[in-house]
Amino acid sequence: MKRVKLYWILQLIGWGSFAFVNIFFASLSQGITAVQVMAFVVWAAFYLLSTHAMRHVVKSYGWFKLGILRLLIQTILALLAMSVANVLAQILINLVFGTLKPDEDFRTLVIAVNLFVSFLYYAFWFLLYFLFHFLDNYNNSLKYEAKINEIRLNHLKSQLNPHFIFNALNSVRALVDEDPEKAKSAITRISNMLRFSLMMDKKQVIDFADELSTVKDYLALETIRFEERLEVVYHIEDESFSYKIPPMMLQTIVENGIKHGISNLVKGGLIEIKCREGLNDELYIQVKNSGYLNPGTTRSKKDDGGHGIENTRQRLKLLYGDQASFRIFNSGNQYVITEIKIPKQRVTLE
Repeated sequence: MKRVKLYWILQLIGWGSFAFVNIFFASLSQGITAVQVMAFVVWAAFYLLSTHAMRHVVKSYGWFKLGILRLLIQTILALLAMSVANVLAQILINLVFGTLKPDEDFRTLVIAVNLFVSFLYYAFWFLLYFLFHFLDNYNNSLKYEAKINEIRLNHLKSQLNPHFIFNALNSVRALVDEDPEKAKSAITRISNMLRFSLMMDKKQVIDFADELSTVKDYLALETIRFEERLEVVYHIEDESFSYKIPPMMLQTIVENGIKHGISNLVKGGLIEIKCREGLNDELYIQVKNSGYLNPGTTRSKKDDGGHGIENTRQRLKLLYGDQASFRIFNSGNQYVITEIKIPKQRVTLE
């Protein structure tokens, strides 16, 4: 429903209810004539028109952009002016419809009470109108922020695709002349991985099982290249398969361990992947690889094109905020450990 249409529906319902309540209680106390009913209806119409005119003033003069103190002062002054106008309108309406009682309506106490009641009605309208405006703006801001985050996520994922292709082709390059049969097998695995990459391109999260399957294909490919220099160990608890994770996240971590760890070691090394469920419905992923991470390069150690570790940090932050965690550190002088914590219920971007 459009905002203008909703505004008029609420205006008509609100001030229509005001007229109905006044007519109802007036009929209970002393009975009511058709002329008095019309007087109440016109009075409610004045409330509707005066608040609508005030809405025009608020929007035209940019009240919502004012500081809180100035906004408060201007609102109070506007409420007082509208209350005075409303009391004068009551007197005029009663005069026109012949329901004016000079002995009562012009008493100081009656005028003061009418001013106070009018002030309360207008103050309640202002409160609802300002509250609706700020909530609507807040909702629009959230949608805008979510859309920006979605664009940034798509950009980050698009960065990984050429990086992933480069690493995969680099892995099979050495096999083409040395062992054509292994090269064919490696190309088949690359084809499977690329197909998966294209299918998952528009998804923010995927089943853990799908990501793990791709990682296994990648490590099988790397095993062909490294042969006995690469040892791969999996410790995957069954509960892990009920989770969803960002696509290519685990694979990126594993690739980082291969490139910056094992490929730099003459004797090769170990890739160990552990996944388990925490006590608070959280998935803990740990990737352990042979190698050593210089402390000064923890944040800057990235893959080709400046992606990899920092890319993973950003995607986790965008998707989960503070609910996810990421850290990478040395375990002694022989291993580097990357740990990731992901909540079961992800933060959706819509």
